[in-house]
Amino acid sequence: MVSWVGSACVGFVRACAVVAVVMLAPAVWAAAVALGIWWGAGNPWSWAAPSVLVCVGTLALSRPVCRMVRFLVAKWTATVVPADYQQAVPVVRLSTGYWWNGFSYERTRRDALLDQRWRLRWKDPATWRDLRFTVIAPVVAGALPAVPPAAVAVAVLGFSRAELPALLVGVLAAVVAISGAPYAWRSVEPVAVRFLRPSRAMVLADRVDELTAQRADTTVAQAAEIRRIEQDLHDGAQARLVGLGLSLATAERLLASDPDQARALMREARISATASLTELRELVRGINPPVLNERGLVDAVRAFALDSPLEAAVSADVRLCLDPPVESAVYFGVAELMTNAVKHAHATRARISLTRDATGLVVDVEDDGYGGAFEGVGGGLAGLRRRLAVFDGALEITSPAGGPTRVRMMVPCASL
Repeated sequence: MVSWVGSACVGFVRACAVVAVVMLAPAVWAAAVALGIWWGAGNPWSWAAPSVLVCVGTLALSRPVCRMVRFLVAKWTATVVPADYQQAVPVVRLSTGYWWNGFSYERTRRDALLDQRWRLRWKDPATWRDLRFTVIAPVVAGALPAVPPAAVAVAVLGFSRAELPALLVGVLAAVVAISGAPYAWRSVEPVAVRFLRPSRAMVLADRVDELTAQRADTTVAQAAEIRRIEQDLHDGAQARLVGLGLSLATAERLLASDPDQARALMREARISATASLTELRELVRGINPPVLNERGLVDAVRAFALDSPLEAAVSADVRLCLDPPVESAVYFGVAELMTNAVKHAHATRARISLTRDATGLVVDVEDDGYGGAFEGVGGGLAGLRRRLAVFDGALEITSPAGGPTRVRMMVPCASL
């Protein structure tokens, strides 16, 4: 009985919240109609001003209303309805002095930002989806949640009168309110999922854009890695090998005339060959650590944790068996997070967890640093997100000011 009363009270509050949100636009419509009636039929503004108020008010309320509905649905049911709003690209200044905002060139940064904001607002399909939902929400999302509040109002009116019919109506309305309150608000979830989620065409378009960006990032990263390898080979191992060849050629010429000098050159050549081999191993280690190739992701992360200046604890599922590209991406992701913890957060301890769930690999990296980590444009965390996105992975960052910082990497893996 107590639990039922609690459920009815919670349901009644949620129903009232839904009604209050979806009825914001109808309240503006009612105010516009009242304004037209107040001005009178003879006033030329009696129809024009209310029409403008209805249009502008509905458009202005569409996005806040839909955001509140998404928030309530996510909080009450854990169902996330993605908004999929178009994101603004950075406004950059060109050598000509004009500002480019992704759509047009403007003389000032302020004009570029203003033009970008309006173009995104009018060209974003999500804007019209939100507007459609705001118009139909009072009926499709507000009708059932309005039943408990309306029934309570009827019950109060019925109990305020002494006549038997009024009392019976009040009792009936109270029964309806109490019995329907736990369930009436639940209709908002399927309605929000049906009308507020992106269409299939929008999802496919966003996926195409995402894959295009990933391809560009991969191409740039690959070119940069090739340039790094070429530079390292040119400045290090190649120079040593050239010197080794010259030493061997000189030793060959001196072998008959000056054997001692030839032997000295041979010793130098042996030392140079050892140094070249060490440099080549270090170069290969920068591409992929040998322990990762030989013993897998778990042992590679443990080895990295032992070499880290942090006091790191690693817990892992020993049954993990991943494809080499996924192992490499996750390993360097862990290395990036541990480096950030030392360099930026000044952490002293860290915890690394590698587990699997129904969808794939889940890696948690938590440190006791200062916190406040954010994903800046062009930063290491943004690069990590792009690296994981190649495998349809995701990145979640929780880093309040003062710490701790917890980063979760999730990568779908069919080979688990």
